Order: sequence, then C-alpha cells, then structure tokens
Amino acid sequence: MTKQVVEYQGVPVGVLLPRDGSLAFMAVKYDVMELDGRSFSSPTEARDAVRSHLTQRLSVAA
Repeated sequence: MTKQVVEYQGVPVGVLLPRDGSLAFMAVKYDVMELDGRSFSSPTEARDAVRSHLTQRLSVAA
C-alpha cells in the first residue's frame, strides 16, 4: 500500500502512511494536528476520525 490523501470537504488535511500493519496519519493542516501520528486500521476509519474531530472542533468554536 502506498500513501493516501485524506480530505475533508474537498480539502486535503492529511496523509495515511503504512506503518506496522496499520495506517499512520500525518496531518498537513493545523486543524487536525491533534490526530497526527495516530494509527488507523483503514482509510474509512481515518476519514471518520477526521470528520468527527473537525465537527466537534467547529461546534466548540461556535
């Protein structure tokens, strides 16, 4: 498996890199920096985590 871009609402926010049988998230946007280095079992799990994180972050800011 090669690296995969993770997008949120069409904007790239991170990259998934294979690491020890899982996928490591590398943040490329400040808003998802808290997820940097976290491991996921699938791209779908990573996208769900990004969506949940950003949705929660936006609701706290409002």
